[in-house]
Amino acid sequence: MTTSEVARLLGVATSTVQIWMESGAIESWKTPGGHRRTRLSLVQGLLHGKDDNAQLRPAASNDKEFLPALDPNYPVPADERARLAAVGASGLVDTGEEARFDRIARLAAMVTGSPIALISLLTSTRQWFKARVGLEPRETPRDWAFCSHAVLREEMFVVEDALGDERFRDNPLVQGDPKIRFYAGVPLRDRAGHPLGTLCVIDREPRRLRAAEVQGLLDLAAIAAAEIQASRPNRF
Repeated sequence: MTTSEVARLLGVATSTVQIWMESGAIESWKTPGGHRRTRLSLVQGLLHGKDDNAQLRPAASNDKEFLPALDPNYPVPADERARLAAVGASGLVDTGEEARFDRIARLAAMVTGSPIALISLLTSTRQWFKARVGLEPRETPRDWAFCSHAVLREEMFVVEDALGDERFRDNPLVQGDPKIRFYAGVPLRDRAGHPLGTLCVIDREPRRLRAAEVQGLLDLAAIAAAEIQASRPNRF
């Protein structure tokens, strides 16, 4: 199969398939003319989750997580199908802690004076934290995620007082632990521009970020995105 044929089958951009092939997310080879090719069986394995093609999937994740929800209780980007495929292809979901991401989360908490900082990845069912500071759970349901709103934006999404915001005041993360009042999240994009998740900071008190804190968070998000783009998917 050519890259354009794979793109049509998966419902994503040809450029996205090219990135997946170059990164190894989809096993491929080059023709003498320099064009990428892959086998139909491999693409079918990605679509249907066949066990003999497990190398196409991140470890310990459910394939359905990387397909759009039928009736989501959260806002979704226009490119949600391609975005979810890109999250799966990143190979990061359900992987272990990594110093490079942990450092970014710690710095985000320090730069903004926030008790909680997270690097999140959004599947169709959950918000999973690749790095976290000040929060014990490793994931939450997707429909609780403030980050679902953040990935709709080009840059930063801010909620200054969640109790005063009708979108969030009844959220379990506002009514219960960690009692979110303030949230600021920046989308983290792959090389094709899909927002895989966010770098976000959270406080238990209503507040605003100063200009220097905003710039610091944007700079750290750019670093986190570069690290994600440099990651290679897990191979099995």
